[in-house]
Amino acid sequence: MSRDGRTPSKAQQARRAARELTVQALYQWQMTGKPVTQLETEFRAQTADEDLAPHENWVQVMQIADLALFHELLHGVVKRCDELDEQLAPLLDRSLQELDRIELAILRLGAYELAHRLEVPYISVITEGIELARGFGATDGHKYVNSLLDRLAHQLRSVEVSARRR
Repeated sequence: MSRDGRTPSKAQQARRAARELTVQALYQWQMTGKPVTQLETEFRAQTADEDLAPHENWVQVMQIADLALFHELLHGVVKRCDELDEQLAPLLDRSLQELDRIELAILRLGAYELAHRLEVPYISVITEGIELARGFGATDGHKYVNSLLDRLAHQLRSVEVSARRR
């Protein structure tokens, strides 16, 4: 169930699962420096672990995820990482290196979607970033993610933001 009380559609659940996998794979990429193709292969090859909570059991998440979206997001963020970091850096109150690694992965994903997936409404990108930060980030990390993605949306999608605020 979503925060507004509605049950997300199967397509929405599949996109959310793809984003969860992307954040986790980006985190591993940031921490290990492994090639992104290797990480994607490792994610797809995992076996079930019944001792894990459902949102941590990547096999279960993989079963509902939009795997084409996972592939696009993971490879797109890594390919455009320098560009995304350049867009984010001026908005930060610290250096990229000082950011929590999960929050950095979420911010890079959000920046990628704002810049390169124009079919996704900016408000949806921000909402997804907040939810990912609530699920995986630090206690108040969602507030930081919200603030940064909102500011980036104003820069990258000013027409869409203005239209929505009227």
